[in-house]
Amino acid sequence: MGLSVVQGFTKSLAMTVLSEIGDKTFFAAAILAMRHPRRLVLSGCLGALIVMTILSAVVGWAAPNLIPRKWTHHITTLLFLGFGLWSLWDAFNDGEAEELAEVEKELDAAIKSNAGETKENNKDADDRKKQSRPFLSQFFSPILLKAFSITFFGEWGDKSQLATIGLAADENPLGVVLGGILGQALCTTAAVLGGKSLATQISEKVVALSGGVLFIVFGIQSFLSTVES
Repeated sequence: MGLSVVQGFTKSLAMTVLSEIGDKTFFAAAILAMRHPRRLVLSGCLGALIVMTILSAVVGWAAPNLIPRKWTHHITTLLFLGFGLWSLWDAFNDGEAEELAEVEKELDAAIKSNAGETKENNKDADDRKKQSRPFLSQFFSPILLKAFSITFFGEWGDKSQLATIGLAADENPLGVVLGGILGQALCTTAAVLGGKSLATQISEKVVALSGGVLFIVFGIQSFLSTVES
């Protein structure tokens, strides 16, 4: 089992990109960017994903110190194979627009519950007020905090988080963190800049198939590799 930074980086980058494109948090970032300043949405979503990636990698790094590496290695192998089969099952059984429609419905419900965000004619005035605020007040705005919280709790317990934990337990944690952060940055930036038009053009079935195959390849590679004591 190689623990090189490059190997951990490469695996984490590929896994993150294929896990996050078309994911619920990807669509959430795209929709939020249509309704709020992109800079704040990108900062909030990406900040949450970076924090989640680091936390997951720390848990994965600590696991072999609490559990024999042989067992964490076998658990990681089963996780990869299980997630691969899960992704393939989703690809053949879920409608391609279900995820986007579900996210839109959830965000619409959240927006309706917040007074003051439903009036479009106040947007220009609000933007002028934000420009007059100090930098820190703009940075920690309700929009940024909302994007952060939606993304953070949307990722909590998600398949990609568990996969990151497993990967960090089996590979170099630094490489996993760097690859995960780069992958999250690429996906989130694409979602924020592309918006809903990009989100609707993404085939969730193709992404799920690609992710499923990648997870299975990782699982087979992990199964065939030797375990360091």
